[in-house]
Amino acid sequence: MSSRRSVRGWGALSLAVGAVLVSTAAQSPADPDTGTSAASEPTALVTVDGCAAGAGLCSAPRHTVALRGGRVLTGEEFTLGAQVSGPVELALRTPGVLADVTVTDRRGRRVAGVPSVDGTRWTSAAPLPAGARYAARLVVERAGAHGPDRHLARLDFRTVAAPAGQRLTVTFGPDDNGTYGVGQPVSAELSHPVPAEEPEARRVVERALVVRTEPHVEGAWHWVDSTTLHYRPRAYWPARTTVRVRSGLEGARVTGSLYGGRSRPLTFTTGARIEAVTDIAALEMTVFRDGEPLRTFPVTTGKAGYRTRGGTKVVLGKEPLVRMRGDSIGIARGSRDYYDLKVRWATRVTWSGEYLHAAPWSLDAQGSENVSHGCTGMSTADAAWLFATVREGDLVRVVNGYGEVMPPFGNGFGDWNLSWPEWRRGSALATGAARHHSSTEAALRPTL
Repeated sequence: MSSRRSVRGWGALSLAVGAVLVSTAAQSPADPDTGTSAASEPTALVTVDGCAAGAGLCSAPRHTVALRGGRVLTGEEFTLGAQVSGPVELALRTPGVLADVTVTDRRGRRVAGVPSVDGTRWTSAAPLPAGARYAARLVVERAGAHGPDRHLARLDFRTVAAPAGQRLTVTFGPDDNGTYGVGQPVSAELSHPVPAEEPEARRVVERALVVRTEPHVEGAWHWVDSTTLHYRPRAYWPARTTVRVRSGLEGARVTGSLYGGRSRPLTFTTGARIEAVTDIAALEMTVFRDGEPLRTFPVTTGKAGYRTRGGTKVVLGKEPLVRMRGDSIGIARGSRDYYDLKVRWATRVTWSGEYLHAAPWSLDAQGSENVSHGCTGMSTADAAWLFATVREGDLVRVVNGYGEVMPPFGNGFGDWNLSWPEWRRGSALATGAARHHSSTEAALRPTL
C-alpha cells in the first residue's frame, strides 16, 4: 500500500514520486534454485527533497526512496511534503556516485542543475514550478568486483498545483516580431511589485526571465524599480541579431502566496548598426552605418539654459509632423522664449520632448551657434533623410557638449550611459553565489 504524507499550505514543494530502476545486464534476476530475489535488499537509496533556502546545495534531506526488486527495481510510491521554497535536490544515500543526472519536464526540456563536488547529489538551479511533472534519469555508479558497476534509475515526480490567488505575469518590450536598432534594450514590466527588500524573490524572477540570442551575446537584467527590469548586452547588440525572450515563471513561487503566471514570449531582430553622433563643439552630426560614415551635416543644439543632454540615447519613435509648444517644457506663455510650432520630420529621443527635427527657421545658426531649446535642429532636407534612415532602437550619441548626461532611466532609454559594472550591480544575481552558479552551468550535466 502506498505510503502518503501531506502538508498544509503551499510550503510545500510536495512531490508525488514513483521510482523505477532498470539494472545493467550484469544484474542477476531471482535465483531459481533458492527462490530468493537477488535484490531483496535496496539497490540504492535516493532522497528527493527541497531546499529550505535558495542558496547553495541542500544539506538536510528528509525523504528517501528505497529502490528494490529484480531486474526492474521499484520504490514505494509516496507523497513528499516539506515546507520549502527553494530548489529540489536528488541525493544518493548509499555508497557510490551519481555519474549522470538528467531531469526533464513533460515536454522533454532539461532542467538546469548543479552536481556536488563529490558526485553524490544534484540540486536544481532554481525552484521547480508548481503543478508540473518531471522525470529524473540517474546513473548510479558503485565499485564492483570487476570494476565500476553502473545502474540506470528513473524517478518520476510531480509538484503540487499552486493555490488559487494572484499571479505574477510579465509584459516584454519592444513589440514582438519587429526589427530594431542595436541600442534597443529589452524591458520586462511585472504585474505585481517585487521590492528590493525581498532579494530572494527578485532572484527567482530574474532567473526565470530567459534571453537567448543568435549570435550569443553576454548580457544582464537590471532592476529599474520594483515592477520594471531592463536587459542589455555588455556592448550594443551585434547588427542582425535575433533576440528571443521568455518567462519561466509560470507556477513558480515568488513571494508568500504570489506565484508566477503565463506570459507571452518576445522575439525581435536588430538591423544594421546606425549611429547618429552629434558633436556639439563642431555643431555637426555624422551618421554611421556599420561603422562607415554615411552623411555629415550642420546642426544647432540647446542654448544656455536649455542645453542638449549628453551621452547615449536611443530612438524612441518618429513623427512626420508634431506640434511643439514651450509650455510642455515649462516655458510660460508670453515669455520671449515661448514657442508654438508645427515641426516636420521629428525623431524622438526622450519622453520629455527632445527630438532631432527640421528647423528651417534656424538655418543661419546651424553649424555656427546653438539656439534651440534642447532639440537638435537641422535643415528640412537633412531631417527628412535622417527620418528615413533611422529606426526605433538606433543610437544617438551627443559628444563634446555642455549639458548633463542623459539619465539611464525615466526619460527614455539612457541605459548605455551606465558602465557594465554599474549595470551588473542592478542585477539581483550579481553576488558571489550567483557568479559561482553561472560559472558551473557548463558542468551541470555530466555525461555517461
